[in-house]
Amino acid sequence: MVSILFIGLVVTILLTPGPTNTLLASSGIQIGVKRSLRLIPAEVLGYLIAITTWGYLIELISHSLPWLPSVLKLISAGYIIFLAIKLWKKSLEQGNLDQPTITPKALFCATLLNPKGLLFASAIFPPETWNGMQQYLMHMGTFLALIIPIAFLWIAFGAALISNQVKWLNQANLQRTASIILVTFSLPLSYSAITSF
Repeated sequence: MVSILFIGLVVTILLTPGPTNTLLASSGIQIGVKRSLRLIPAEVLGYLIAITTWGYLIELISHSLPWLPSVLKLISAGYIIFLAIKLWKKSLEQGNLDQPTITPKALFCATLLNPKGLLFASAIFPPETWNGMQQYLMHMGTFLALIIPIAFLWIAFGAALISNQVKWLNQANLQRTASIILVTFSLPLSYSAITSF
């Protein structure tokens, strides 16, 4: 069964600004929502490959290094807190979303190499995901069902930024909110890592 914590962590991390989300927002600014929708399958495929590869690799190695999953969870929790602090500090800076037109290939590569893939595989997806096909399909299916509307939101966010239609919807507010949510979700992740030693 997929837990509420898993869903909450996935949503929080997918909503957090990063390389992939910046590209999606940039595309929304440059070419609008409708033409940017072609990027969503590239993000989905990039995360699917990255998370699956990392997850099975960690599962394979953890048999000879049983402490590895706990250490990776702790490192991931630290990374989430680092990301939260970085977001808060940058919340007042003007972001530069002006980039060349984003292609599906560029978005796929950015997603494939995104550190969030390792974070999802090592700390967010439960260990049983990598032990059987049913758990894998259930958790990955949930992840993919969440990523599609969130990718759409990032594209729409970019389009809304350029049109200035929603005053409170700005980069600073988004980064501060994401920062607070990240710290909140890093706590149970840290607790889980510490108690599993």
